[in-house]
Amino acid sequence: MKYNISDLYKRYPELKKIEYSISEAFSILKSSIRKDGTVFTCGNGGSASDADHIVGELMKGFLLKRGKNNLFTGAAASILGEDEGKRISGLLQNGIKAISLNAHLAFTTAYINDVCAEMVYAQQLHVLGRKGDIFIGISSSGNAVNVLNALKVAKISGIKSILLTGKGGGKCADYADCCIKVPADETYKIQEYHLPVYHALCAMLEDYFYGSK
Repeated sequence: MKYNISDLYKRYPELKKIEYSISEAFSILKSSIRKDGTVFTCGNGGSASDADHIVGELMKGFLLKRGKNNLFTGAAASILGEDEGKRISGLLQNGIKAISLNAHLAFTTAYINDVCAEMVYAQQLHVLGRKGDIFIGISSSGNAVNVLNALKVAKISGIKSILLTGKGGGKCADYADCCIKVPADETYKIQEYHLPVYHALCAMLEDYFYGSK
């Protein structure tokens, strides 16, 4: 099944106004992933759930059946034997490297308690991120201080960044390489637009890397 971005705009015609920024985000993601970059995500509250959701769609099959890594399959058979090698490799799927910075509970609680809550995402990106990776920050207001600080670290570190936010953009927009400002002002309406946008991006990436050539 080949994903067609026009389906997004048919279902959500208001998003046609920000078609360029969605296309730009796809290009940034595609370029980084092609060079073995890792996608990092984060957000607060409902946006934290969205950050986790993005990782879930990238790390396993979303709309397509993803192919197997033939080198891994061969190595599995060699090390585990033919039957067990086939069983193990048959249950694994190819995926795009992605990490949700919301997910590290022991680290986040320790860092918030011992150091600074506002730097909790920035610290992780500083340690885990490398030049050429990609950071997706989600903030409905565009003013979440912990997301803003992570965007600053991304800028310093040569990590490309995408901001998912609302119509206003907020302070975070000043530091993002690509800013997807959905056409809404209220938090819940902004979040309702974010989901189809990142689903479309995940589907386009899956189609590009794992679809029929």
